Amino acid sequence: MKKIFYLIIIFAVNVSFGQDYSSVIKSYLQQNRTQFSLQQQDISDISIASQGSSKTMNVHNVYVEQRHQGIKVFNSVSPFVIKDGAVLNAKLSFTENVAAKVNSKTPSISAVMAISKAANALGLDNPSNLNLVETVSDTRYIFSNGNISLENIPVELVYQKMDDTGALKLAWDLSIYLLDASHYYSVRIDALTGNLLDSHDWVVSCNFEGSHSHTNTGSLLFADTKVENASRTLGDGASYRVFALPLIAPNDGADQIVSDPSDPVASPFGWHDWDGVAGPEFTETKGNNVLANEDRNGNNGNGATAEGGPTLTFDFPYNLPQTPVNFLDAAITNLFYMNNMIHDILYHYGFDEESGNFQKNNYGNPGNGNDFVVADAQDGSGMNNANFGTPPDGGAPRMQMYLWNAPGKILGTFLTVNNGPLAGVYYAADSNFAPPLPVSPLTAELEVISDSSGDPHDGCNTITNGADLNGKIVVIRRGTCAYNIKTLAAQNAGAIAVIVVNDVPGDPLAMGGNGSGITIPAVMVYQSDGEALISSILNGDTINATLEDDGSGNDPFQRDGDLDNVIIGHEYGHGVSNRLTGGPSQAGCLQNEEQMGEGWSDYIGLMLTMKVGDSRNDYRGIGTYALGEGIGGRGLRTKYYNTDFAVNDFTYNSIKTQAVPHGIGSVWATMLWDLTWDLIDRYGFDPDVKNGTGGNNIALQLVMDGMKLQPCSPGFVDGRDAILEADQLLYGGVNRCLIWRAFAKRGLGENAIQGNTNSRADGTENFDVPAGCELGVSDNDANGINFIIYPNPSNGELSIQSRMDVGEAAISIFDMNGRKVFNQTVELRQSATINASGLTSGIYLMQIDSAERSQTTKLIIN
Repeated sequence: MKKIFYLIIIFAVNVSFGQDYSSVIKSYLQQNRTQFSLQQQDISDISIASQGSSKTMNVHNVYVEQRHQGIKVFNSVSPFVIKDGAVLNAKLSFTENVAAKVNSKTPSISAVMAISKAANALGLDNPSNLNLVETVSDTRYIFSNGNISLENIPVELVYQKMDDTGALKLAWDLSIYLLDASHYYSVRIDALTGNLLDSHDWVVSCNFEGSHSHTNTGSLLFADTKVENASRTLGDGASYRVFALPLIAPNDGADQIVSDPSDPVASPFGWHDWDGVAGPEFTETKGNNVLANEDRNGNNGNGATAEGGPTLTFDFPYNLPQTPVNFLDAAITNLFYMNNMIHDILYHYGFDEESGNFQKNNYGNPGNGNDFVVADAQDGSGMNNANFGTPPDGGAPRMQMYLWNAPGKILGTFLTVNNGPLAGVYYAADSNFAPPLPVSPLTAELEVISDSSGDPHDGCNTITNGADLNGKIVVIRRGTCAYNIKTLAAQNAGAIAVIVVNDVPGDPLAMGGNGSGITIPAVMVYQSDGEALISSILNGDTINATLEDDGSGNDPFQRDGDLDNVIIGHEYGHGVSNRLTGGPSQAGCLQNEEQMGEGWSDYIGLMLTMKVGDSRNDYRGIGTYALGEGIGGRGLRTKYYNTDFAVNDFTYNSIKTQAVPHGIGSVWATMLWDLTWDLIDRYGFDPDVKNGTGGNNIALQLVMDGMKLQPCSPGFVDGRDAILEADQLLYGGVNRCLIWRAFAKRGLGENAIQGNTNSRADGTENFDVPAGCELGVSDNDANGINFIIYPNPSNGELSIQSRMDVGEAAISIFDMNGRKVFNQTVELRQSATINASGLTSGIYLMQIDSAERSQTTKLIIN
């Protein structure tokens, strides 16, 4: 008897926009089923959770969930990359042999009972007045908040994978947002027994960790975004007194007024709009991207906003240092500004509406709206912390910013240079051995000490310019001898004060030692500031300066996290990584132990505050202002962010000993920081964070797109591979070997083994790079790459980015028979575009020739 088996694939598309890629994905899964070790039943019932187009990579990102008999497998969402109607790549999180692993398809307890069981497991009061709000489907319901949640409670029948056995247990998946907003629990309750199977928190906090007692439009990086009507180019004329990016915080520079900073593409109607019509709806710190208000009583109510009046002028004084409540309107303004700036900047890197960004009104673009950030300033529900709660797309996130006790050494603006190109106010640390700085200004010319030691300016040997020091403020390098010795030597030569120059990029130290016999004050300044003074003086400049106690060095006041731009960037980063990993309809794909959420958050905070003149060997910390440190402080992490192994020796194996999750994230951010500086070394630094073309812009784009490409519950190897894939899609893989070398340096080389991403202990580090990627080998040497051509593969519309201004360049394209099929001359100063769309699909060679440089690159035309 002939048996005929019919394949029935049930494909439910849960999205209401975009092309239906079901047939493409079904075909791909069918063709590759054996490769993924899946049975027919494992792919017979799947659904699209979300999808979107990536303008940067010129692909469609489709996120697919596995289901069994109409019930989805929790956190099985898998990213598919689709280009020109075909699947380029997929990273599956499906369970194999699913039918043999499920325990039931019929629940024994109701959805209502599941809510009560969850409340009991979480230690909450029993829900009251719990009513059914909506029946979404036979397995999905929405209930009222039951007086235990800030939001209505959605409940859905799912299969929960049990890590210990691999079994799939029928469960009710629900979320409860605690009334104090401290936790937003996503919970799985066993649908047969009512037991708690799994829970995680959508609120991610940036707690103290360890000891802290130490001290250009048209960019080629982005797709062209067209303005569809004249109103989209209008700003709203608002102005804000803030610590403007790229400032880290008040310890990095003074507050200033910024005028109309909203981006015409990301926020086309300004920051105070809701209706998508020209003209603001609000004159307060409220708008399409964020509502910033105070929550000093910690009740998550309708706290006061800062009011800008009809002219939208948010000019409130800070007058630091003082008690934070005295500058509450200013703090709210800075919080509003930063949330909007991060929204607008990251929009250009692909965190837009269909990728799940945070907006009330999506202005007709795909994705769910009504999810602007609610940002609580000076939140009274906690201290020494900040957090960000991220529900799936369409649910409003909440950022809570707290006050900090600032246990670190407070630097003061003790030094003022009164003349010349270095004129300005400088941070310094007063010593613990010399008399304190006078309250009355101490003004004199600066002079650099000279002595007979190996370093003639560290004051560690016999002074050779003693006569020049009389009556001067003497500048001395830190060196190797005791602070009190060099200070006493300068005093004996007639100095009236001493400025010690730090010899590392970290914060100045409160110098200690025996102060016997010392009668003049001594302070330490940053290495970069002090070395600039030394160079200027040795070049013959006369510099007049003032030392005085401005009172800030004994700041008794709490620090306000609303002024720490790095912490705000970090918290917002949690929303970004949670929405991009697994697609915007998910919020739980970063709950595994090896996940890198804290790392992406640190990285975003660092990237937003990079400046011209920064160095790969600078000491960068997280939360330095909140902890009472200067910009060279270590902040909340156990190591500085620095590419020098002598300062930060993290490798992949370090995640086995670092704390979860912040320590693990710090290792990942260290790798991304190395990669960023390698790209800056190749392409330079561009201060235009939105539209620049520097290595910093390229790095941020790769990291953002990498999050879209990686699977749910990623580990370090997944994250590395996603960045490599992003480089292939964005730039034709031109940075492949640079990326490999950056990761291999930290033990995430070609043969690194990730193990189970639910464990941080089973990975194996490796420092190998693929053959041909060794430094100086083939065309992967940084000096050999002059031009980047992308996208590659391409439809013929190509962008060319040049590392330098080469002037006129000839662009020639040859087919594989050596025939020239395209020729054009362009001005290639920084970038240029060509249109070779007339070429048929195939493989070509593109040759770029300028007067001094040339390069040949393989080109694929689709």
